[in-house]
Parts: sequence; structure tokens; C-alpha cells
Amino acid sequence: MLDVCCGTGDQVFHYAQKGMIATGVDQNPTMIKLAEANRKRHGFSDVTFCLAPANQLPFPDGYFDAASITLGLHEMKREERDSAITEMKRVVKLGGILLFIDFQVPLPRNPTAFLIRAVEFLVSKDNRRNFKDYLEHGGLYAVLKRNQLVVQKEVVLMVGLLLVAKATNPLIIA
Repeated sequence: MLDVCCGTGDQVFHYAQKGMIATGVDQNPTMIKLAEANRKRHGFSDVTFCLAPANQLPFPDGYFDAASITLGLHEMKREERDSAITEMKRVVKLGGILLFIDFQVPLPRNPTAFLIRAVEFLVSKDNRRNFKDYLEHGGLYAVLKRNQLVVQKEVVLMVGLLLVAKATNPLIIA
């Protein structure tokens, strides 16, 4: 299992607890250092971390059975979102699972969504611009459709804030 934009490794550790051999990749060296420290502290042996951007994954074609990305796509420019998904499709076996978790569009009108908007606005100019673009262009559904992925199963979490979408790597990669 590959987790793209893994941050401190929480999702990778979740996969390992479920018995999977898991790899996390992130382009931020500080996040990888924290993930490695967490790995050692928790004693996970079937977990590895790698420093790399989401759109240049250092793995051969079809290497993983599945890949996920959690709350990473909305932080990227539109072309980076597409190239990250292209890379995920490349490194996952044909017919393998692609799992995406990101903000639901439109965001619900509740205090939590208001807080998310405020945080995304305050983080940085680039982050604000990317988040706005993600929302204005249809969010996760639009990203997946543009990348020729069909959602096979979906779940909405956190009072409509997050969308979990499962797709299968298509047999024909465009």
C-alpha cells in the first residue's frame, strides 16, 4: 500500500495495523523525519517512508496493489493534481485500488467548514489559491473524472466535510 503526501505517517500506520506492508511518500523532509521517528516509536517493521513529490513517485510501474492520498489534492495546483493522479495510476497494478480522501464540494455550511476555510485562507497565498481553485472546479469528483477514474464507492464523513472515494486503476491508462 502506498500513501501519497503521507505527512507524519498516520495513514501509513493505520494500514500497517491492518496487516498491510505500507510505504509513505512526502516531498517535505521534515514530515518524513517525523514519520520515521513515529515509526521507530511505534515499532512498525513493515513500514517505510520516502522523500519524493507526488508527481514523481520513485517506484516502478505496477509496484503497489493500492495507493491513497488524504487531504493532499486540494493543496496542489490543478496540473499537479493531475500529474499526482497519473503517477498513482502508474505505480498501482492495473485493477488495483486508488483511494482519495479530500474536502467535499461544495463544503457544508457549518462551523467546522467555516474553520477549514479560515485555516486554508491563512496558511499561505499559494495554499489559498489552490484551495479556491479546487473548490471552484468541482473538487474531488471533477479531478477524478478529468483523470478518467470512475468512483466505485464513496462515503461522506465529518458531517459532510470529507469525501472518501474509491476507484479501480483502469485497465487502459490514457
